[in-house]
Amino acid sequence: MAISILSPRGGDAADTIDTLSPAAVGILARTLRSEQERWAQSEPAERSEVLMRWHGEFEARQPELTRALAADTGRSLLSTVEVTGSLNRIQWWADRAPGLLDRQSAGLSESAPSVRYEHQWQPYPLVGVISPWNFPLLLTLTDSIPALAAGCAVLAKPSEITPRFIEPLMDSIEAVPDLASVFAVVPGAGDVGASVLEQVDAVCFTGSVATGRLVGRAAGERLIPAFLELGGKDPMVILPDADLELAARAALRASVISTGQACQSIERIYVHRDQFEPFVAKLVAGASAVTTNMADISRGQLGPFIDRRQAEKVEAQIADAVANGATLHCGGIKRQDGGAWCEPAVLTGVHHGLLVYREETFGPVLPVMPYDSIGEVVALANDTHFGLSAAVIGPDEDEAIGVARRIDAGAVSVNDGGLTTLVSDVEKESFGDSGVGRSRMGASGLHRFLRTKAILIQQDAPAAIDGFQEIPLPE
Repeated sequence: MAISILSPRGGDAADTIDTLSPAAVGILARTLRSEQERWAQSEPAERSEVLMRWHGEFEARQPELTRALAADTGRSLLSTVEVTGSLNRIQWWADRAPGLLDRQSAGLSESAPSVRYEHQWQPYPLVGVISPWNFPLLLTLTDSIPALAAGCAVLAKPSEITPRFIEPLMDSIEAVPDLASVFAVVPGAGDVGASVLEQVDAVCFTGSVATGRLVGRAAGERLIPAFLELGGKDPMVILPDADLELAARAALRASVISTGQACQSIERIYVHRDQFEPFVAKLVAGASAVTTNMADISRGQLGPFIDRRQAEKVEAQIADAVANGATLHCGGIKRQDGGAWCEPAVLTGVHHGLLVYREETFGPVLPVMPYDSIGEVVALANDTHFGLSAAVIGPDEDEAIGVARRIDAGAVSVNDGGLTTLVSDVEKESFGDSGVGRSRMGASGLHRFLRTKAILIQQDAPAAIDGFQEIPLPE
């Protein structure tokens, strides 16, 4: 079966790509499983050596990977960043995995002193990775690389909207036979994803809450762990007397980078009423100066919507806000040859009953609300079913940290926004509907793929059945 892939930059031309049948997915999964035991029994340093050989093959294909990503996503700079970021991830885990895997404990039980124990980490044999379209290469490898380093085999299925990068990626993998025997990346739509889910022992999913619920439900039926990183509705709280130049700069970048197509994008901004008007003026001035790459992929700061349907959702949120009394100060959707872009849209006169506050936007829309007290703004920031990340900006670091501690989110940036895009070694977990499962960052990013087995050694004579003679009940 073949699927068609449109260009996010528009035009009538569409590429096609062949997908696998459920039966073929099953065959591939069995092949990966058959090699996984050998892979898991190799020393961690040996696996790291294989990963570094792949690093070399991957690096040699940087131009092909970047061009494929640019065709998938309609952007140039971030395609380059994805490739270099992926190279860094390979290097990172190859360097650190052996040390992280050399900490299995042993000792005497405190509850049964005659029993000595040893712990063994045993990897899940086959891990499934189902990744989204916004950063298709990086988010496929963010889960795949540490799973491989832990000793798992990996079967990955990226989004059908952005599959062009799979061919050069698989070329790099197949150039390292030891890796290719335990790692495959396959194209396909939801039916292929469902087939992957039926075959694996653990699944990593990054995407929407709605699809995440389906993945979690299916994993629950099979009693396998699901690591779900889902959507966000990240707030930014700007405290009284904050540096408004700094705040506006951070809010703008953290809201619109990647055209807002990132789960950690700032999508709600709260400013103290005394500073509201001057902040909005600075934000509108900055937003109005942002340019798109509509005319030329190598010029401008914002690329198109990767999935054209996303433009319709963003447009509907803006229209709903304006219809309910909001003011649109700048920005909005622009279309060309079937592609869609969005100039940063600043909204005021908004409230929490609007779509732009209730639903994830995934576009460069900046709704700004005033507040009067810290208690009020903390309540506003927490008035969401999401809990991925957040940001607090203020003149006093300790005060900002104090507010950050009160926000229900897995990571809170202080005096900046979206710091999780820069920091990959600090563990965090998602709150609310933003996901479940152990952190994909830091050491947990590897350890979550290992089950802990206890080997219990009795050092005294085993207890005899005589000691379990029934006794009279107390009077």
